[in-house]
Amino acid sequence: MPLSLHDAQQVLHAQPFSELLGAELVQFSAEGIELRVPISEQLKQQHGFVHGGVIAYAADNALTFAGGFALGPSVVTSEFKINYVRPVLGRVLIARAVVVHAGRKQAVCRCEISSQDGDTEVLCALAQGTISTIDRRDDA
Repeated sequence: MPLSLHDAQQVLHAQPFSELLGAELVQFSAEGIELRVPISEQLKQQHGFVHGGVIAYAADNALTFAGGFALGPSVVTSEFKINYVRPVLGRVLIARAVVVHAGRKQAVCRCEISSQDGDTEVLCALAQGTISTIDRRDDA
């Protein structure tokens, strides 16, 4: 049985880096995952755009939560790829991920990363990743 939104939010808040960025999980369901990161000056690079590492973080976490919904909570990202299509500007970074295919031990997921400023939302990056279950004995 998948975690509830509240349980998934607790998992996110247990990640110190997610707390540092102010990330919030606002959707966690079979329809998909939505992760939001407020854009502050500290998250930008020298040209005034959100740093690619922050965008990759959002994609990675959204992909992993999507895979975790399908496979259970003991998962990690085994690989992912990201295409940056335009600079991230605006007030909020939004990563929405869905499961494309899930087996017993891994799930392939897709993510769209957008920026939002008021009512305007602009696609900025696309990502795809493979999420794998972990054997708790492998944690060491």
